[in-house]
Parts: sequence; C-alpha cells; structure tokens
Amino acid sequence: MNDITSRPRTDRGIHEVPTRIEYDILGEREIPADAYWGIRTQRALDNFSITGTPISQYPHLINALGIVKEAAARANAELGQLDSERADAIIAACREIRAGQLHDQFPVDVIQGGAGAATNINANEVIANRALELLGHSKGAYHHLHPNEHVNLSQSTAYVYPTAGHFATVLGLHDLLLAMSELFIAFESKANETQSLPHTGSTQFPDTGPVTRGQKFRVYSEMLEEDHARLLDASHLLREVNLGATFISADLADPKRCTDTMRHHLVAISGLHLTTVGNLGEATPYDCGSFIHLSGVLKQISVRLSKTCNDLRLSSLRPLSAGQEKTDLWPGNLNPVALEVVNQVAFEVIGNDIIVTMAAETGKLHSALEPLILHSLSKSITHMTAACHTLARHSVIGMTNEEALRDSDEGSVRLVTALNPHIGYTAATRIAKQALETGRSVAELVLEHGLLPADELAALLRSLEQTAGER
Repeated sequence: MNDITSRPRTDRGIHEVPTRIEYDILGEREIPADAYWGIRTQRALDNFSITGTPISQYPHLINALGIVKEAAARANAELGQLDSERADAIIAACREIRAGQLHDQFPVDVIQGGAGAATNINANEVIANRALELLGHSKGAYHHLHPNEHVNLSQSTAYVYPTAGHFATVLGLHDLLLAMSELFIAFESKANETQSLPHTGSTQFPDTGPVTRGQKFRVYSEMLEEDHARLLDASHLLREVNLGATFISADLADPKRCTDTMRHHLVAISGLHLTTVGNLGEATPYDCGSFIHLSGVLKQISVRLSKTCNDLRLSSLRPLSAGQEKTDLWPGNLNPVALEVVNQVAFEVIGNDIIVTMAAETGKLHSALEPLILHSLSKSITHMTAACHTLARHSVIGMTNEEALRDSDEGSVRLVTALNPHIGYTAATRIAKQALETGRSVAELVLEHGLLPADELAALLRSLEQTAGER
C-alpha cells in the first residue's frame, strides 16, 4: 500500500472551501481540493514558515526542477523502469511547468531544513497531480501515479536539488551577463561621445593631470568586459553535477545506472553541456565549491561597480535621466539615485557572500544549508541584474557635462536656488532642466521666458556676487 492515499471530503458546508484528505505515515491532513501539491508539501508549509517568500518567486528554480524531472522520466522510460503512459503524462506536466504554468503551486518557503527535500517533494507532488489529471484521474489518486514511486523514481534529493540549483543559477547568470553587456555598451557609447571632452584628473581628491571624459568611461567599460569574462567562467563550473549520488554514498537510488542516461536527456532538454563529478561520495556531502567561487566573483563585480558609482558621484557629470528631486527648497537639484541604489546592492551582495561562505562551511556531514546558499545567490544575481539595467538606462545614458555651466555664477544651475523665491519652484525647476539640456545660461533663459525683468535680475545677480565676495 502506498504511504500516501487520498479521498475527497464530502461533509463540507456549502460556503466552505472544498478539500480532499490525504494520508501519510504521520496521519491525515486536509488539502485544498484544487491544490496540485499534497500532504508532504503541507507538512513542509507547517514546518518552514520563515521568510514568507515561496520558491514560486524563483521561476528559474521551478523551471530547472521541471527539466530534471522530465529528464528522469525519459531516462526511466528508456530503461524500462517506467511505463510509457505514466512517463508521457509526467513529461507533459514537466513541460507545462517549464512553460510557466503551475508556478503558483510551489508554496514552500525558500529557507527550509532537509537540504532541499521539501522543494523536491513539492515538485514531485505538483507533477504527479497534474499528470493524474492528464490521465483522466482526480488529484490525489496516487494509486494510479505516485509522487515518489513514479515521479521521483531512481532519484534522490541529494542530487535533484543541487542539479536543479545549478541549472537555475546558470539561467539567472544568463540574465546578469546580458545586463552587464547592456551596461558595457552604455559606457562605450558615452566614451565615444565624450572622447574629446576635457576633464581634470585626480589622485584621491587633489587635481592632477588632464584627461578626457572618454578615457574615464572607457576604463569603466573595459572593467566590465573583464568582469563579464570572469562571470562566464564561473558559470561554466556549474555545469558539473552530482547525478547519481545520495547523501551517504553513490548509486543507492540508481540500481540500473539511470543517471548516465538521465544526463544525456538533461543535455538534450537544456542545451547545456554537462559532466558528472568524478567522485560522487565527495561532491555531495562536502563540496559547494562552485557556489562559493561564484559568490566571490559576484562580490568582486559588485565592489567594482560600486566604486565606479562612487567616482561618478564625485565627478561633475550629473545623471539627468535618473531624476529624483531632493526637496522643494532646491529646484532642479537631482539626487544621483541610480548610483546610490547600485551602492546598496553591492553591500547586499557582499553580505550574501559571507552567508554563502558560512553556509558551506557549516555543513554537518552533508551540505544541509544549500537552500540558504541558493536563496542568497539568487538575490545577489537578481538584484545585480536590475542594478546594471538601472545604471545603464537611468544614469550613464543620461549623463551630461555641467562644467560649461559652472564658468560663471550667471550661468550656474545653482543660481536657480536663489531665484526660487522670485520665480517659483515649478518655473525654477523647468529653467534648471533646460539649462542643463541646452548648455544655455540660467539668466538668459529667465529673461527669454519673461520670468523676471532685466533690471530686477541684474540686481539679484549683483546681490549674489556681493554675498559671494563676503564669504
């Protein structure tokens, strides 16, 4: 008899949510009738209410689980372990998941005990119940198709979860690599645009010899190019997986050498070249090396990006398109918000690197804290991807030179602060923006728009000059 059985609950009130009852070795639980997950996922929900973030928020991980489970079904069918009818239903369910369906049926918390077992259970149950529907059966009718006996056949969480984690991380890194390429192009474009624009170089803070704006931007682009190559190398290390291992030895879950066939199908489905580690007994309990290495590379990239943003904040380039005004007291004065947000992402990535390091070191006999490792890496990769997009689109592309406007007090955009009480905040902000975009002086634009008479403006400028002289 299967350790999980199910029957519908029929004594519900008319306004209550329909449920079904499932059983396992711990007893019975009510499950929402329309849920694709089952009793063991419900146990995980009871046990792990930590972050409030379900694994459904990580679509790359859900898609990766679909890849691994489909490859296993194809391998088991090829080796005669699984009949074609069940195999076809499981494969169809996996393909629906990979197409973005049923992701909301993965509710377990991203932080969980058991080295990812709850995630594997969740996947098994969702796939099983969807496959049952495709075969014309009701959810929970596990005597027809069972989450463990069929979906998880010849598999162990010890390699399902790490392999899915490797796939998910590679997919996430693909997005980050594209975002870094976009930022590289933005820096290259700005370097070409400002190649002949003079700029005073500095060591620490004192001014030194002259350089051009283009030279500075090209340094940033070349640095990104180097980091892109490092990240690509780190992603290649993730293509070595521990298929066939358990938490205590190799091959216990694989009596017919299913994993060699499974690797063949994984390659065919994903398009990624995969290899199996040489020593499964070493890889599973002891080695999170590829994750540790990747985390260090992410930290290095984030530190260099943050340093770049610090340099840009100190320069006289201002990000027009990254506009967020300070207060109503300083019209036209924009905070460098895109640069500041990259700083904050860098701090988070540095913190995540410490978490990954400690989680890998703290493993007792096997790496039970891999969920924390994947959660931390996913955050770093996702937030760095968004930060690169933000920096490229809302800062670098919109940067303009302000030095010409600082040649005189009359031309300075800072003049609008003094004019604010006389022409109003809205008009002052509009004048500041136009001055930056066109290179024309603030005073010229004030007169052109008829905001102040010429004699009154001249008196204000004389007053400002006297105040500056007193300072």
